[in-house]
Amino acid sequence: MFSKLFNLFTNGIKVVYHFVKNHAVNVSAHALGWVVIVMLHMAAFPTLFSVLTGASDKLPPVDIMVFIWAALTTMFVKALLEKDRLYLTTICAGFIAQTVTMGIILFK
Repeated sequence: MFSKLFNLFTNGIKVVYHFVKNHAVNVSAHALGWVVIVMLHMAAFPTLFSVLTGASDKLPPVDIMVFIWAALTTMFVKALLEKDRLYLTTICAGFIAQTVTMGIILFK
């Protein structure tokens, strides 16, 4: 009985070790990539929101917006080549949200 429990325990440890060794690195890399995409989209949100609500009249600097959009466009092309639907969906949703927000500010 004790040897069966011990074998079950050691097999469980081996399975967990195998998962961490082979899969956890990829999950972490993809999760961090997705977090980077969200952070890039959110970089201009506070300024755009303050302009939209009338708290400020200063728009984000154009050079920063161009840099952010260039980075997101590069990540979009990478996601297209890798056929990564999560990245594609997140980048497209962010582009749409930023474009709508800037359009509301422009035509307000």
